[in-house]
Amino acid sequence: MHSYLRSIGFKDLNNRNEIELLIKDIIKHPDKKIITEDEQGNVFAELTREFSEFTGIAVRGFYMDDEFHVEYYYPYFTGSGVSTEERVDIQKRSDREAYAGVCDEMRIGVTLIFYLQNAVEYLQEQRTKNGRRMPINTTISALSASGKIILPVYKNENQIKSGEKYTINRNHLMAAARDGDEDAMESLTLEDIDTYSMISRRIMTEDILSIVDTYFMPYGIESDQYSIMGEILDFYTIENKKTKEKSYVLTLNSNHLVFDICINQDDLLGEPAAGRRFKGTIWMQGHINYQM
Repeated sequence: MHSYLRSIGFKDLNNRNEIELLIKDIIKHPDKKIITEDEQGNVFAELTREFSEFTGIAVRGFYMDDEFHVEYYYPYFTGSGVSTEERVDIQKRSDREAYAGVCDEMRIGVTLIFYLQNAVEYLQEQRTKNGRRMPINTTISALSASGKIILPVYKNENQIKSGEKYTINRNHLMAAARDGDEDAMESLTLEDIDTYSMISRRIMTEDILSIVDTYFMPYGIESDQYSIMGEILDFYTIENKKTKEKSYVLTLNSNHLVFDICINQDDLLGEPAAGRRFKGTIWMQGHINYQM
C-alpha cells in the first residue's frame, strides 16, 4: 500500500481490498498502455489512469501467456518546465523493475535522487540499437503527505542582490571543485565554516526559520525522499475525478531548484500564497526529456 496515494486525492483509501479493486479497474480500463521488453526479454508493461489533469496511478507488471501480472503500482504527479539540465545516471532497483535517476545538482548541495516516471520509455531507448535519442533535460516533481506554510523572510533590495551574487559565485566554486580545483575546495570549506559560525551566533537570539530561508536535505532511509523548505512561486488547485478530493499544486524554489509538488489540501497546514514558504517532506519523482 502506497503512503502517497493521499497526495493525489485518495486520503481515505486505506483498505487493501479497496486498493486491489482500484488496481484491477485500472488494468481493465487504462487511459494509456505502454509495452516494451526488459533486459531479460520479458514483456514489461505500464498501464496508467489519470485522476486529474496531472496526477494518476501507474500499474507496472509483466505479460505472461497474454495475462497481465502486477508487479507494483505507484501514484504519480507530472511536473512542468525544466528543473535541471545536469547529466542523469539511471540505476535499477534490485528488487523490482523500477529505476532511479541520480544527478549531481550543484544548486542543492546534495546528490539528487528521484523515482523515474518514464521507465518504460527509458527501456525502449536502451533497446534501440540505431538512432538512440539523447536525454536533454529533466522535469522534477514531487508528492507530499505532510507540510505547512511558513511566512517569508523579509529582505530589502540590497540583500536580494547580495544573495543572488553569492549564489552565482558559490555555483562557480562548486563547479570548479567538482573538476578538482583545490583552491575552490578550500574556499568552499572556509565559507561553510563562516556560515556555521554565523548561524551559531544568531541562533542564540533568533528563530532558525528567520535565519535559513530555504533548505533541501535527505529525509529518512529512502534515498528519493527529502525534507525541504522553499519559496512558493505559484500555486493552484486540482480535483480528483473519482473522490472529488482537492489537492494543491505548488511551484517551489528550494535552493534555486524550481519544481512542482502536489499535496492534499487536508495535509497542508496554512494558506498558500506566492512569496510564502512551504516546509515539509516530499517523495521526489522525475521525467527525463529526450530529443524529439
